[in-house]
Amino acid sequence: MSIRRDKVSKIIKEEISLIFLQKIQDPKLGFVTVTEVKVTPDLKQAKVYFSIYEKELKEEFLNKINDIKGFIRSELAHRLSLRYVPELFFYIDETLDYVEKMEDIFDKIHRDDKQSES
Repeated sequence: MSIRRDKVSKIIKEEISLIFLQKIQDPKLGFVTVTEVKVTPDLKQAKVYFSIYEKELKEEFLNKINDIKGFIRSELAHRLSLRYVPELFFYIDETLDYVEKMEDIFDKIHRDDKQSES
């Protein structure tokens, strides 16, 4: 990744986090964290990844975020000094779910090994 893309990604991540803290105070969205932002080489599109605390609300969260996508983008436009504000695409970051699943598998293997030793 180029240095410029990396900087733009970090700035967008920080600014979207601040927008959620300061401007979007919808309790229905729950506790969210912006985990990563990936910007295309032409800086015209950005994939924004979120981690949410309440896993069962993933679909509802994505629907609400996509409903206010224009608001988030216009807030970014006011905060950033870029020629173009990237078009935003939102995704749920499944990394933590994957890590949790792997930990459960390792725990099960460990328990099975202890039982077979007994």
